[in-house]
Amino acid sequence: MQNRTEVILSKFTDSWVETERFFDDLINNYSGFQRLMPFRIFIGELKQKGEDRFFRLGNSMDRLLISRSVNHGLRLDQKYIMIEAYDKKFEATLRDGEKTYRQYMLEDLNDNRLTNLLRTLKDTLVD
Repeated sequence: MQNRTEVILSKFTDSWVETERFFDDLINNYSGFQRLMPFRIFIGELKQKGEDRFFRLGNSMDRLLISRSVNHGLRLDQKYIMIEAYDKKFEATLRDGEKTYRQYMLEDLNDNRLTNLLRTLKDTLVD
């Protein structure tokens, strides 16, 4: 039987694989979604740094969600980062439920403000 840490790491890893596949499919098979390529690059860079051991990923058409949630779906009390893609910019928001803690418009995903949001989120408990 796997211990809790192994289960959590497995769920986190699976979420990254699923999110990568989702964005790959959009980018490669549908016109107009090449603007999401920065998400794909960003995910790859984070994964290379080992961040897939600390976060769960989720997505919708033009959003990337990053959380510390063990399970799929977020409760209203769980903090997460939502990154929304626009034509030439990104909006990164740290929030839980309806409460917004910090929100930034970014030119690219290598912005230090996003790095700081990730660091803040990483300091929250996995749940």
